[in-house]
Amino acid sequence: MGNVRSQLGQKFCSQFLPEEQAEIDRLFDALSSEKHSSDTSPRSFSLKALKSHIGEALPLEMVTRLYDGMRRVDLMGKAKGPSESISREQFTMSMSHLLKGNSEEKSLMILKMISATEGPVKAREIQKFTEDLVGSVVHVLNYRQELRGWTQKTGLGPPPRVQVLAAQLFSEMDLRGGEKLPGPQQLDCECDLAMVEAWVFRVPHVATFLSVVIHRGFLLRLPLDLATLVPERHVDQERVFESVLDILSVIYINSHLPREQRHRWRLLFSSKLHGHSFTQLCGHITQQGPCVVLVEDHDGHVFGGFASCSWEVKPQFQGDDTCFLFSISPRMAVYTSTGYNDHYMYLNHRQQTIPNGLGMGGQHNYFGLWIDVDFGKGHSKAKPKCTTYSSPQLSAQENFRFEKMEVWGVGNAPVLQQAKSSRSVLDKNPEAQILLEASGRSRHSEGLRDVPDGE
Repeated sequence: MGNVRSQLGQKFCSQFLPEEQAEIDRLFDALSSEKHSSDTSPRSFSLKALKSHIGEALPLEMVTRLYDGMRRVDLMGKAKGPSESISREQFTMSMSHLLKGNSEEKSLMILKMISATEGPVKAREIQKFTEDLVGSVVHVLNYRQELRGWTQKTGLGPPPRVQVLAAQLFSEMDLRGGEKLPGPQQLDCECDLAMVEAWVFRVPHVATFLSVVIHRGFLLRLPLDLATLVPERHVDQERVFESVLDILSVIYINSHLPREQRHRWRLLFSSKLHGHSFTQLCGHITQQGPCVVLVEDHDGHVFGGFASCSWEVKPQFQGDDTCFLFSISPRMAVYTSTGYNDHYMYLNHRQQTIPNGLGMGGQHNYFGLWIDVDFGKGHSKAKPKCTTYSSPQLSAQENFRFEKMEVWGVGNAPVLQQAKSSRSVLDKNPEAQILLEASGRSRHSEGLRDVPDGE
């Protein structure tokens, strides 16, 4: 491993484009010009200079990690320990690896940010790094006022969902042989470069979060597309509304949506705003395009599903294999299609012989997620797993009760055809039209509207 690090130092060539390299040079010049920087030649900068430049944009722990990682870069493979300050070459190499490097190069920098020694690190050190990284993302987005309408619940200590998301990302770390890292008793397991590299490759959030921390922490004047990371939040009429979701929950769910639907979330239904009514739910979510459905049960579990197409009230299953179920609390996880069946989405109302309600996955009366027509009741059945999504029981109790339910349309609102919007109820219901005419009553709108297409 030490040899790999040394070789990378000797072969290093900046991956930045000329205009990007100019910005990296500008930033280094600013850092090395700080009053706390080294006065020696060649120019370099100290930890105090970095803290002074970043200010309160990042937590102190992450500033120190970034500084330690950079000063541990050994360009020639001959250094006997970390340098006292950071040179231009160390800074450029570090930024190049962190922002534009491959999984191996990013992993090398992560290991340097974790430990001063060569060789493997403990799993608990990876876990702590992940928590610091996730917490830093929330911190810097909030500090730079780039939450895009979402909120981050405040209070003493780190937000609970920092640990929840960090635990989810960390759980993707594999041991030799493909075993998942077990519980806390195994946190002393050693993780080498190959394991960290595979983790960074498999979990894109790690590289994305590092990029956000550096771009927004250092205020780099380089492009960073936050639109697909943090969707813009739209609530009608600017109504005051506090979602069940916090910024990390949104980022996590959003990362699993089709890319073209990640830039905007539109509130379609909230039990808090629109009432505890299944009829209201159906009226607000049908024909609104893909959406995210979520509930919080009385035990505090938060879970839901992604519907890949507009909901329609009908007795048949709908949707496709891009639908998924998810959990947010007490753990974060996404459960995708197994291919076993096509029972992705179901919405039915006012039928006597089949279930009335909203369901995702499983089968009638045994859904992975079910919201009953008797609003406020539902179930999540999985013994041992939901057949459609391989999800476990999402709620605390198999049959649950809830007060809070939200549905968010994702991406742009669908453009309804003018012909559709101009059709009357009678156009859609020929039987009602026949009964009206049989009773001798006329259609007052007849002759006043254009005839809908296809008639």
